[in-house]
Amino acid sequence: MSLYDDAVSVLEGHDGGDAQQAGLRLAYLDHLAGHPDGMWKACGAGHLTASALVVDPERGRVLLTLHRKLRMWLQMGGHCEPQDTTLAAAALREATEESGIAGLSLLPGGPVRLDRHPIPAPCHWHLDVQYAATATAGAVEQISDESLDLRWFPYDEVAGVADASVVRLLESTRARLAHSL
Repeated sequence: MSLYDDAVSVLEGHDGGDAQQAGLRLAYLDHLAGHPDGMWKACGAGHLTASALVVDPERGRVLLTLHRKLRMWLQMGGHCEPQDTTLAAAALREATEESGIAGLSLLPGGPVRLDRHPIPAPCHWHLDVQYAATATAGAVEQISDESLDLRWFPYDEVAGVADASVVRLLESTRARLAHSL
């Protein structure tokens, strides 16, 4: 199965739980149907990206990166690469690379949320498929070249440092964690 086929399958099976997420799911599927290159950065109309919010549920905290270019606190994530076989693998690779933490585990149940946001030309949109990953006890982060900083924040401090998309991702992640206990 190709990464494109995996993305279509993941999106067809995604239940975001509300009308906005359902609308995004359909928009992503329409985008892929109209753009066979929609998985790749070279697609000027926009492309899918994969990200993962790294959480430490035992300590009630989340690891955010201060993105070098955007200068915003965000979850780990980025572009799909040719070696990625699935969206989940792309999200886990990005989270591992950007956090420096080996042994991250994606939460079961597929993507937690979808988030579409504009980006500067020549491309126009990132269609982000957002997962959540848990860090093992005692995990030690290491900053990557893509970040200005990397820091753990208690859940209740995220709204004070990150934008609404990260806050929504954390809320959905916490809901998924509560249902998995």
